Amino acid sequence: MDTSTIKLKLIYPKWKKLPGQTTFNLPPHGPVAFAATLPEYVDISFTDENVEDIDFDEPCDLVALSMMLSTQVKRGWEIAAEYQKRGKKVLAGGIATMLHADEMVEHLDSVFLGEAEGRSEQMLQDWRNGCLKKVYNYMLQFPPIEDVGPCRRDLYKRELYNHKGVPMVDLFHASRGCRFSCYPCAVSYLGGRVFRPRPIDKVVEDMASIDNNRLFIVDNSLAQNKQWEKELFTAIAPLKKKWISHTIEDDPEILDLAAKAGAWYVYQAVYDTSDYIKERVKRYHDYGIGVEGTILLGLDNQTEDDCKRLIDFLGEIDLDLAEFTVMTPFPHTKGYDDLLRQGRIFDFDWNHYNAGQVVFQPKHMSPEKLQDLYDYAWKTFYKDESQEQKMFRLFCNVALREMEEGTYRPRDRRLINKSFGRDVDRKVRNVNK
Repeated sequence: MDTSTIKLKLIYPKWKKLPGQTTFNLPPHGPVAFAATLPEYVDISFTDENVEDIDFDEPCDLVALSMMLSTQVKRGWEIAAEYQKRGKKVLAGGIATMLHADEMVEHLDSVFLGEAEGRSEQMLQDWRNGCLKKVYNYMLQFPPIEDVGPCRRDLYKRELYNHKGVPMVDLFHASRGCRFSCYPCAVSYLGGRVFRPRPIDKVVEDMASIDNNRLFIVDNSLAQNKQWEKELFTAIAPLKKKWISHTIEDDPEILDLAAKAGAWYVYQAVYDTSDYIKERVKRYHDYGIGVEGTILLGLDNQTEDDCKRLIDFLGEIDLDLAEFTVMTPFPHTKGYDDLLRQGRIFDFDWNHYNAGQVVFQPKHMSPEKLQDLYDYAWKTFYKDESQEQKMFRLFCNVALREMEEGTYRPRDRRLINKSFGRDVDRKVRNVNK
C-alpha cells in the first residue's frame, strides 16, 4: 500500500441563508467527522465556504466536498466544475450527497454513500491506482459504532466561529440511528431505524477533549432509551459542559439528571395546541432547561386557521425561542414520496429546499398563503423581542450557571469587533440579508 502524503482539499459549500433571521455559523460536524476517518498520510486543508472564500489555486492532489443540506447541492456542483477544469478529481459525501445521489453522479468524479469509518482509505487507494469508482455505496451497512472516534476539530479556524468574542457551540454526537420514522424526516433512510449509541466511556473521553464549554449534541433524539439517557447524563455531569440537544425523555428522573448534566436548552416540536405540549414546556422549565420550539407549517392536517391558532398558542406556553419551517419534501422522506406521487411538488430547484420556501401545493391553502403564514409566524412571535434579544437572554442564563460553577470563560476581547470573520457594523442588526 502506498502511504506517501496526499494533499486533500476538504470543502463545506456555502448556502443562501434565510433573510431576516439572525446570522449564526456553527462549526460543521460532517466534514470533521469524515476527516477523522482518513489515514494519517492525508494532509487535510479545510474550508467552510460559509465563513471564508475558497482559494481554488491552493495546491492539492484531491478535492472532497462534504454536504449536509439540499441547499448546498448546486453550489457543490459549481465548486466541483471549477476544480475539474483544473484537472482535479472531486469526491463528495455527507447527508445531502446521499439524498441526491442520482444527480450527484452526473457532477462528481466519485460519490461516497453511507458512514465512512474504516472505508475511506480504500477510496483513496483506488484513486491513487487510477481505478476510482463512480460510487462507493455503504448505505445501511453500518460500521461498528465502537469505531466512531473523535472528530478532527483541529481543522477549524476557531476565530471564524465567533460572534463579538463569543465562540459558537461545538457539535457532538453520542449516538447514530433513530428508532422513530417521522413524516418529514430522512433519518431512517440515512441512518437506519436502529438506535446505535456510542460506548459511554468513549463519549465521555471525546466530550472531555473538546476545548469548548458549550456543545450541541446533534443526535436525532436523546429520548430513545431511558436507561441509556440515565447512564449518559450521569457520566457527563462531572465534565460541567453546557449543552443543547433535541428532545429529552419526558420523565422527571431523566429531566433532573439532564439538568444536573448541563442541559442548557432543547429543541421541542410543537405540533398542536394541547395541554400536553403546554405541560411539556413547563416541565423543561421546572428543571431550568430552556426550550426552542420547532414549528412545522403546511402539513395536510393543517388549515389556515389551524396554523394561526398554533402560532397564537406559542404566546401562551412561554417558549424561549421558536423556529418556524414550512413542510419541505426532502428526497427519501415519506413526505416526498406522498407529494411526488400526488403530483403536488412544483419546484425541484434544490436551492429552494431551505425549509423557508414553499415548493409544493398544500392541501388546504394556496402556496402563496402558506408562504404568508410562514412570514406571519416569524413576525408575530418576535414582534416584541427580536430573535437576537431572546438568544441573548438564553446566553445570559447559561453564563450565570457557569459563573456559579466556576466554568465561565469571558469573551475574547480581541474579537469584539468581529462576527464570523467579518468586521461588525454596530449600527446594523446581525441578520441575514
